[in-house]
Amino acid sequence: MIAIIDYEVGNIKNVYKAFKSLDLDVVVTSDKEVINQSSTIILPGVGAFKDAIDNLKKYDLVDCIKENVRDGKLIFGICLGMQLLFERSYEDGQWEGLGLLEGDIVRFEGDLKVPHMGWNNLIKAREDEIARDITEGEYVYFVHSYYLKPKNEEDVVFWADYGARVPAVVRKNNIVGMQFHPEKSGKTGMKLLENIKEMIG
Repeated sequence: MIAIIDYEVGNIKNVYKAFKSLDLDVVVTSDKEVINQSSTIILPGVGAFKDAIDNLKKYDLVDCIKENVRDGKLIFGICLGMQLLFERSYEDGQWEGLGLLEGDIVRFEGDLKVPHMGWNNLIKAREDEIARDITEGEYVYFVHSYYLKPKNEEDVVFWADYGARVPAVVRKNNIVGMQFHPEKSGKTGMKLLENIKEMIG
């Protein structure tokens, strides 16, 4: 069973539909017991970092998530959900994230149009099972104003270029994140979700 965490930050319906289309057993929940019994945790999200982390605290899910990941359970963060996996965000202040991976979430600088919204191509950083059957240059769909500055570039599987090197896919052991929306990224997005399904086993 896959648990999609519902913590009032939207975009859950599309993520649920995408995983159901792969014939996976999926539930949407904020119940710690259900999350503990799941094989995989999906952390979706759109919106503001502070609101998201505050809602995870409101539902008493921060320690639950950390303990499950520490025990080796696969967690997959999407868009804001990926950003929450890291140490802190500088979105309208400074806020602590889950700290499962090392890095900071910072705003795009310069003359770029913000948010970074639309299709952008993937630049492969390294081989990984999450990247199976994804070729250099395939396009995925982004919507974000802040991006990850990773402390460990070896965690990055794919980059995107938007006036800065934007980590698009990260993975370290049982922790996976995608800055873009795979559920809105056509065939490429579905291939990535199929790779998640293979990792679940």
